[in-house]
Amino acid sequence: MSARLILAPGKERSLHRRHPWLFAGAVKAIEGRARSGDTVDVVAGGKLLARAAYSPSSQIRARVWSFDPGRSIDDTFFRQRVAAAIERRRALPELAGEFAPGHGLRLIHGESDGLPGIVADRYDDTVVLQLNSAGGERWRTALVGALLRFADCRRIYERSDADTRRLEGLAARTGWLHGEAPAGEPIIEEHGIRMAVDIVGGHKTGFYLDQRANRHLLAGHVSGRRVLNGFCYTGGFTLHALAGGAREVLSIDSSAPALARAEANLALNPALDASRAHWRCANVFDELRALKAAGERFDVIVLDPPKFAPSVGHAKAAARAYKDINLLACRLLTPGGLLMTYSCSGGIDAVLFRRIVAEAACAAGRDARIVRQLAAGADHPIDLAFPEGEYLKGLLLQLD
Repeated sequence: MSARLILAPGKERSLHRRHPWLFAGAVKAIEGRARSGDTVDVVAGGKLLARAAYSPSSQIRARVWSFDPGRSIDDTFFRQRVAAAIERRRALPELAGEFAPGHGLRLIHGESDGLPGIVADRYDDTVVLQLNSAGGERWRTALVGALLRFADCRRIYERSDADTRRLEGLAARTGWLHGEAPAGEPIIEEHGIRMAVDIVGGHKTGFYLDQRANRHLLAGHVSGRRVLNGFCYTGGFTLHALAGGAREVLSIDSSAPALARAEANLALNPALDASRAHWRCANVFDELRALKAAGERFDVIVLDPPKFAPSVGHAKAAARAYKDINLLACRLLTPGGLLMTYSCSGGIDAVLFRRIVAEAACAAGRDARIVRQLAAGADHPIDLAFPEGEYLKGLLLQLD
């Protein structure tokens, strides 16, 4: 019999809105024995409301598996959830081509697929599984079995090494869960561009699949133009800019290994003119100031920085950093130039990010207009009941 998680009076309102998180402050008591990752019955006012994964070490004390209190949480449950997540993506025309061999695709996107704290990305025939919650940790074997059955993959690698695992009281865990390491890194194709994926040591699960559509969008706006790609990582935006006919692309990152991988990715695409690509290992903030001092100007600037605010508590300091970097970009853009700018910080929502960028443009003395509001691709859906899932916010701006 499952333990019962008893909510304090009034704390069930979030469940009625179908939000999947229950914080420690909402919990009145635990009846029965519950270990990390165990399934508990969530009760309020004597009524059973949901079934959730218990996490005694986290401020998110429980994550809801099902709002149907009669639902069994077992291997069958995970097979059905994984199958449904993959089938939803197959049904979307914009993702149809991404199921082909040699492509990359997010198959499971955590809470938005009813699998809190669980991420699965497929790169060609390799799936990378990331378990960021106590519940995911508890059901690792069931998830691997479901992915082998429905994900059309030959091997599964675990990258459960995100900082969030510490908040769950979990140690980092990486390694092969099924199959053997391939002879080389997976190489995926995106809009005709080939890129290698470092599933062992790269950021996140090895690659930023969430920017696929936005990289393609950039390619359509750069023909004959001078482009700056700040925080370029392994060169995804850079390669798409070259493919789109950019006259020159300057790519800046503080990581020398990332830049080496970016150049190696460029070499995988001999049709692209490598002479138009320039790489600079530097702090992006400092380098933009130096470029401005040198009188440099650019027609298109891409800013896709790392997470400045992992939580709301970091928002104030992050807001200063976002304003600073966007102010510098606005001062470097030619009249009529385009700024493609992003925040992946959970502590900065879309409204605040737009306000920060507006303040930066104003401080630079530039009028800016939104050409398009940007977000993650269709394989990174956002559950309407879970606004926290909207972590990637972006703007494509045209400046006078």
